[in-house]
Amino acid sequence: MDVEYSRRFLKSASNLPKSTIRQAEEKESLFRKEPFHSSLRTHKLHGKDKDSWAFSINVRYRIKFIFLSKTRVLFLDIGLHDIYS
Repeated sequence: MDVEYSRRFLKSASNLPKSTIRQAEEKESLFRKEPFHSSLRTHKLHGKDKDSWAFSINVRYRIKFIFLSKTRVLFLDIGLHDIYS
């Protein structure tokens, strides 16, 4: 899976704790190989974010993204569960 990053994602990522950044890098690596791996808990969002998806970095943090094609995604944001609002 090819990944592109929005400005918002890059800004949010720059403010994360280093330990969370390391976890996010590991999860992104897995996501690139297998986007629906069970440990990622990848799921479609609802409501105003109905075109978006998310996967878990850990219990608290998630990455929100959209599919641009079958092989490309755009990471929209990274953060706590409130990135959905």
